[in-house]
Amino acid sequence: MKHQTLREIAKVGVGLFIADVVCGLWLSSAGLLPISILGVSWGASAIMPGVIFDLAVILLLSHYAWNMRLPISSPSERGLLKLAGLIFLIVALVHLMRLMFGWNLIIDTVVVPLWLSWFGVIIPGYLSYTSFHFALKR
Repeated sequence: MKHQTLREIAKVGVGLFIADVVCGLWLSSAGLLPISILGVSWGASAIMPGVIFDLAVILLLSHYAWNMRLPISSPSERGLLKLAGLIFLIVALVHLMRLMFGWNLIIDTVVVPLWLSWFGVIIPGYLSYTSFHFALKR
């Protein structure tokens, strides 16, 4: 049952990331940029890196939500989950270090608020845990 719940959450995540891509591209094409959301100003030059990141997350979540068979028996899928878990762990640790040391994060002209790193610790940390959990489960 836990696997099915996680798959459904991944499907919702795919929908949210697709909506983010559509909104970003629409804002850019409609000439509504720069725009300020939650105190962060987004310019046209910040849209393409965001779209690339969103597409990568969509691919990962789509694979988990619709293609991956649990329990995992294929060594290649175990390797993919270990790699995804490692990447998510690195992202979570970098965000944790950013919070601990108060590092500024500037993407193009956008200054990313420090409080957003809490999401960058919790969400990738959980994804890392579940990736390693499923990869190492026999």
